[in-house]
Amino acid sequence: MADRDDVGGDFLRSARARLESLKTLGEQAIARLDEGDIAKSLDPESNSVAVLVQHIAGNMRSRWTDLLTTDGEKPDRNRDGEFESAPGATKAQLMQRWEAGWRVLFAALDALKPDDLTRTVLIRGEALTVVDAINRQLAHYGQHVGQIVFLAKHLKWQTWKSLSMPRRRRPT
Repeated sequence: MADRDDVGGDFLRSARARLESLKTLGEQAIARLDEGDIAKSLDPESNSVAVLVQHIAGNMRSRWTDLLTTDGEKPDRNRDGEFESAPGATKAQLMQRWEAGWRVLFAALDALKPDDLTRTVLIRGEALTVVDAINRQLAHYGQHVGQIVFLAKHLKWQTWKSLSMPRRRRPT
């Protein structure tokens, strides 16, 4: 039977690999978009890729900075502002924010030890184990990266090439 450190180490490696996969998937989808596509949304209540990138990056900075010692909702975070279009923001600027968020996340994740996984952290005052906090963020980022892929595929449907296993096409 594996000991706790082996299971904890496996969990941390698995979580990192899954997060790296989400990062790559998001980047591949964003790379297929033109500069003008990043600010497009399906309707006034929907988010654009630009807004989703701003939100993901802001969330990562807030949640993962000082993960073990401060609440994951930092007082200087402007969450509502993340959901407002930043007029004139370029794809390159958004990707810089994206990269900065992922750097904070991976630095925090890489600093964790298996013994840290049962520690309690706070997100908006809610107490969670580190394992639960990681799983919560994995699900959250997965939802938003899925939205980015959906939007990119919708916007580029005529030229879209699958980011995974393409579905089989029947001969016509």
